[in-house]
Amino acid sequence: MSALMLVLETGSTTGWKVGYVITIVVVLVVVALVVPILLLAHKIGGQAAAIDESLQQSVTNTAGLAQLHTTIDHATEIIGGLNRGRTRLGG
Repeated sequence: MSALMLVLETGSTTGWKVGYVITIVVVLVVVALVVPILLLAHKIGGQAAAIDESLQQSVTNTAGLAQLHTTIDHATEIIGGLNRGRTRLGG
């Protein structure tokens, strides 16, 4: 009977050891898959900040272009008025 108990005790600890090994392997596989994803997410976050800054500059430039177009329109009106004045004065 004691030999049977020895076999049962050995068998039960072997199951635990196999369970621990499988758990460690699964955790290592999950870590190996998650770490590259986190690194890519960090890289994308850095690029998103650069993209946001570029878009902010574009908005600023667009506002500047609108102001430039308004200035050009005013300059065109002034030049047209000067030309009309010259023709009326005979020049």
